[in-house]
Amino acid sequence: MRFLLTDEQREFGRSLDALLTAADTPAVLRAWAAGDHGPGRALWGRLADAGVFALAVPEAYGGVGPLPVEAAVACVELGRHAVPGPVAETLAAGVLLAGAGGPVAEEWLPGIASGAAMVSLTLEGYGPYAPDADAADAVFTVTGDELRLAPGPGEPSASVDPARRLFRPEPGGAPVAKGPAVRAAARAAGDTAAFATAALALGCGEELLRATVAYVKQRTQFGVPVGSFQAVKHRLADTLLGLEFARPLLYGAAVELASEVSRPGAGTGSAEGSPGAGAAVAAAKVTAGEAGYAAARTALQLHGAIGYTEELDLAWWLRRARPLRDAWGTPSACRARVLAG
Repeated sequence: MRFLLTDEQREFGRSLDALLTAADTPAVLRAWAAGDHGPGRALWGRLADAGVFALAVPEAYGGVGPLPVEAAVACVELGRHAVPGPVAETLAAGVLLAGAGGPVAEEWLPGIASGAAMVSLTLEGYGPYAPDADAADAVFTVTGDELRLAPGPGEPSASVDPARRLFRPEPGGAPVAKGPAVRAAARAAGDTAAFATAALALGCGEELLRATVAYVKQRTQFGVPVGSFQAVKHRLADTLLGLEFARPLLYGAAVELASEVSRPGAGTGSAEGSPGAGAAVAAAKVTAGEAGYAAARTALQLHGAIGYTEELDLAWWLRRARPLRDAWGTPSACRARVLAG
């Protein structure tokens, strides 16, 4: 399959890159990690104005989606700039609530599309933690065929990335939807969360590689840039290949998801998540996650001791790569799903 982004999709990515470049995301990340969510929420609103969160919400609820290809373009840029907040979870919640339907969809989906509502969630089979639940306006949980609104974010747990805090939501909360539609929507939401996380991981890896290439051109040893050493060139080339092999898998998964939601009845969020699309998402997730993590290892090695310092902005990307690799489907779980699919 030959796949190229359209001019409009490329321009969408460039516009997000320009917006985020001007936003000084390292400062936003530091504030977010310290518990000050104000700058992050302000940036979230600007991204919503650009249409990012409407991509997962059907038109019937004020969105423009589902548009998986455009969502991939957006999440790669958000990953490249390490935007804080439950990005993948909010996009997945758009799919989950649209599939569940009813009053809960009518209440929350317009806010998700407009950026007024930031949402985190947990789904059965993906672990008990909801990222950034303390900053979210709602935390949804799905167990079996029941969708509940958690009464609170719960207690925080240790996280490798201080700007991506993990919470185990408080138990309880009355069911806001239940039945087979919830179970099917949860499967589709899990695919969306894994897909968005894969795109975030790819963008994270791309920024790590870009910054590392720039650094080895400046750092000298024996009177020459270390980037001129053959071993360094090979390490960077291997990192680039890993990222480039992940890219077509990501957009291939986007095409599979787009084909799925174009089926009759799927535009309202009723798509269940076909085995083919699920396997494509899993392949993209494991490949992009491993490539992003490999880029972090390369960046840390080639930056040397400075890579460990809090003062280096790149440290935020270094600490984000492994959590993105493991979130919404560990490498082993994704490989097993690819084989099963």
